[in-house]
Amino acid sequence: MCFIIFYAIGAPNETPVGRKNKEDNMTEEKSFSEMLDETSLKPRRFSAGERIDTIIVNITAEWIFIDLGAKSEGYIDKKELLDDNGDLTVKEGDPITAYFLSSRHGEKLFTTKLLTGKSVDDFMFKAYQSQMPLEATVEKEIKGGFSVKINQNVSGFCPYSQMDTRKIDDAAAYVGKKFEFVVAEYSEKGRNIILSRRPLLEKIEQEKKAALKNSLQQGMTVSGVVTSVQKFGAFIDLGGIQGLLPVSEMGWGRVEDPKVLYSPGDKVEAVIINLDWEANRITLSAKATLPNPWDEFVRKYPEGSVLKGKVSNLTNFGAFIKMEDGVEGLLHISKLARGKKIKHAGDVMKAGEDIEVKIEKIDRENKKISLDLAGNDKEASVATDEDDFRGYIGKSPKAMGTLGDVLKKSGKKP
Repeated sequence: MCFIIFYAIGAPNETPVGRKNKEDNMTEEKSFSEMLDETSLKPRRFSAGERIDTIIVNITAEWIFIDLGAKSEGYIDKKELLDDNGDLTVKEGDPITAYFLSSRHGEKLFTTKLLTGKSVDDFMFKAYQSQMPLEATVEKEIKGGFSVKINQNVSGFCPYSQMDTRKIDDAAAYVGKKFEFVVAEYSEKGRNIILSRRPLLEKIEQEKKAALKNSLQQGMTVSGVVTSVQKFGAFIDLGGIQGLLPVSEMGWGRVEDPKVLYSPGDKVEAVIINLDWEANRITLSAKATLPNPWDEFVRKYPEGSVLKGKVSNLTNFGAFIKMEDGVEGLLHISKLARGKKIKHAGDVMKAGEDIEVKIEKIDRENKKISLDLAGNDKEASVATDEDDFRGYIGKSPKAMGTLGDVLKKSGKKP
């Protein structure tokens, strides 16, 4: 006969006290869950213009109902979501974004198209008070800014300074596009409406700045997109925050016109060389990602080397000569005079002119090269010989002169 014995296996070290504590914890968890449910059933309070992202739960002949949570619903005028042919553009279960307008007898009215289902003046005033974002289309550029169309009957004015957080170079790039605005000023019953994007953009930038603050570091190589090009440099979008690429950091060579190198939309790789969060300033360097041509140049051309270059810049103290990409030297104005008195290097040479120079001195610490004209050593030698000869003549004893001169000095008549 075979016996099968079953053992009751309980939780290790479980005691009546432990079981009681476990039951108490379950009771506490259940109570918390119940309290959470009770809290979630309380109707949510909305302020004018408050945005909600939700779903469509029901569609009737006149209204579209949306889920507000807590077993409550809001409603939207169905006409707002009809196309030009009168066909409905949404269905039950679709996600939808709506803005709270008002509450009537406990029922909450929302809108998806601003200024519909409500008087224009009343709604715009509420939008102004609540700073609710309004989606509007930039209609055209006018004096001082842009005319912005909010709906078919309402337009506002957005100054240049309020359209973006940076200086606007190409106003035409904004025309015809839809953006979100806040009402900065509303008066004269809607005859004076001033709109602004700036607070919304600044809020986004602050959020992105806070996220990037922990990840960006000085010396880090970053990628970005050119947003604007100025004479002094280019602004680079680093993912929500702007950095400046100065013209001096665009390359190892002299950059006369940054727009030749960069255009809005170009992708750029650069190194962060200065990071100042308090001043909200990030300085970038593209040349830091490139090999420095200086080291290779001074290795190939020691002092005394003669080579050809091109005049790149003329000043009142001399001429800069480009010898290789990213390497320039200074030909001082004293080397150009050749015995003449000149006030500007442009008096004796032109930009773009080819010239043969000699490397006179290399300052490795400051990365500077002093140049001389390749033929100046011969001319200097000739000049020195002439000067020595004249000096010698000047120091020689004076000639005795004629016999008459001698007799005159002695007081005798010839």
